[in-house]
Amino acid sequence: MVFKNPVPTVDVIIENGEGIVLIERANLPFGWAIPGGFVDYGESLEDAARREALEETGLKIELLQQFHTYSDPSRDVRQHNISTVFIARAEGVPKADTDAKQAVIYPLNAFPEPLVFDHAKILADYVKWLDSGRSGTVRLKP
Repeated sequence: MVFKNPVPTVDVIIENGEGIVLIERANLPFGWAIPGGFVDYGESLEDAARREALEETGLKIELLQQFHTYSDPSRDVRQHNISTVFIARAEGVPKADTDAKQAVIYPLNAFPEPLVFDHAKILADYVKWLDSGRSGTVRLKP
């Protein structure tokens, strides 16, 4: 019997000044995304988040907390990925690198389109969480 397991990934909502850092992807699927990527074998989720943020935005981040894990099998058209999303803080101007064409700070009320994967949902959950005073957990529909 062959088992096929979901693949772990991380995404990082990087708070920077009056907005958050988003990247324009250089690879399929094209569009805008929260910085992130695949967890390497032997790497912690936290280390993967720091590495991916640095690789895609050029920013050294301070992880503030784990936000939520998103596991809908259809969240990524390429395969079943499970993403643990972190909230982090960084200072400075982001600079696109590796898999990113651009890295830009966007205000919370003006996200670019299209947002790929389920990142529109993640950012909507994040904004709702901010509106609640950064308290509690993310309430998801069953």
